[in-house]
Amino acid sequence: MFTGIIEATGKITTIEEKGSNRTIWIESSLSPELKTDQSVSHNGVCLTVEEVAGSRHRVTAIDETLSKTTLGSWKTGNTINLERCLLMNGRLDGHIVQGHVDCTGVCVHRTEKDGSWKFDFEFPEEFGALVIEKGSISLNGISLTAFNVGRNCFSVGIIPYTFEHTSVNRLKRGKFVNIEFDIIGKYINRAITGHL
Repeated sequence: MFTGIIEATGKITTIEEKGSNRTIWIESSLSPELKTDQSVSHNGVCLTVEEVAGSRHRVTAIDETLSKTTLGSWKTGNTINLERCLLMNGRLDGHIVQGHVDCTGVCVHRTEKDGSWKFDFEFPEEFGALVIEKGSISLNGISLTAFNVGRNCFSVGIIPYTFEHTSVNRLKRGKFVNIEFDIIGKYINRAITGHL
């Protein structure tokens, strides 16, 4: 479990295809602190650390993960957001994020607002009931607040700190992101409708 408060960014240094799996090496300031078997959020996707070597660590994504996230399009040199799992002895600064991506969405517009940025996204309409005005949403692992919510769209505002300390500054129109909707909203929707 995560909070959506990004600890560091990492750079993808190597990608290996093994059958239907992708093994990825990431270099970051966080990597030396990681341990084998630890769960780490990579652009919002919970992956298990398989090996740590100096300033790099290795993870593997299987077919299920590749089919539901943006991991299949990652390339060497890409920058990704990293967060270690939540310690249960501190403040929950973001919101509850599982690292279980629900779908991908596409950035349809990016606007600079003289000190902040607004990003507009579209996503599959079947998930529309899971986004509410001023509700929490995770984009590439970043805990954000949705507004301008429509049936298949929403916007988020980005403050300078988030823009400078996450990979959101590299996000342009036409780029896809990993979306995880608020878990509380998902359970409520399931209880009311009987389906996701």
